[in-house]
Amino acid sequence: MQQSITRKEILSVVVPVFNEKEVLPEFHRRISAVAAEMAERFDFEILYVNDGSSDGSSALLGQMQSADPAVTLLDLSRNFGKEAALTAGLDHAAGDAVVVIDADLQDPPELIPELVAKWGEGFDVVYARREQRDGEKALKKLMASLFYRLMQTIGPVKIPRDTGDFRLLSRRAVESLSRLREHHRFMKGLFAWIGHPQTAVFYKRDARFAGTTKWNYKGLWNLAIEGITSYTVAPLKAATYLGFATATGAFVYGSIIILKTLLFGIDVPGYASLMVVLLFVGGAQLLAIGIIGEYLGRMFNETKNRPLYLLNQYFPCEAAADTSRTLPRRKAS
Repeated sequence: MQQSITRKEILSVVVPVFNEKEVLPEFHRRISAVAAEMAERFDFEILYVNDGSSDGSSALLGQMQSADPAVTLLDLSRNFGKEAALTAGLDHAAGDAVVVIDADLQDPPELIPELVAKWGEGFDVVYARREQRDGEKALKKLMASLFYRLMQTIGPVKIPRDTGDFRLLSRRAVESLSRLREHHRFMKGLFAWIGHPQTAVFYKRDARFAGTTKWNYKGLWNLAIEGITSYTVAPLKAATYLGFATATGAFVYGSIIILKTLLFGIDVPGYASLMVVLLFVGGAQLLAIGIIGEYLGRMFNETKNRPLYLLNQYFPCEAAADTSRTLPRRKAS
């Protein structure tokens, strides 16, 4: 009697890449070592998403894909940004579970077995939470800490503190994420928004292995604005409260002026206080208009209904190309 063949599960590792030529060889060596250790249970798909690199990373990824049957190469038509690259990787990942990790080796690939173990306990999302952040300036750590605490306060769903994109997602979580197609994407918020059972694994974040970070303070500021405005309407509520407080203050102040005029007559002096009030009210109005403009601009971009990304090429690995083994997944951009 012929025995049925038990197929291995597929574990996909999604790696967004933008100008990481210096670190890619070491990253691939370490992720391949992890794959070898877990080969008894899993077939690995190492899915590199080339997000419009211009430093030779694209050619290097092509060589890696030709040499390693576990490598899937997804080449975007230009640089769409990390959030879009992550979305492209998740859309095309073939795995029963999917790990998201950066290529800079600040997040250790050696932690993946621990993430998988938690997945085996029934969690759909296992996120890696930083206990220590080496190689980062004190100001950057402070700003990151304040940002996460702010998002915990104003967001509709609590985002885990000190947590980046490094995490494992079950197939159910990946399919849930694939239904969220907004253009202004804050992936950390979307990871939390989908719900499903989630848990943390703690680790020490290393310094960047090589190269330079793509995030300067301007980029981090823009990311923070993007995260806040795409994840919550709290700034609009704050503008409403500010307007109400300003109107109330103006009414009280006006009432005092009328009362003083009736009791003591017209007092000519008051230019300074009048200018202060005018500047405050004008500034509050401009701030509120600016906040409304940020949200209006995002609505404008959403109505265009453009694709989140466009592909140049897609080269699936052996496990992903075996359609009898892979699960249905979104291929549209």
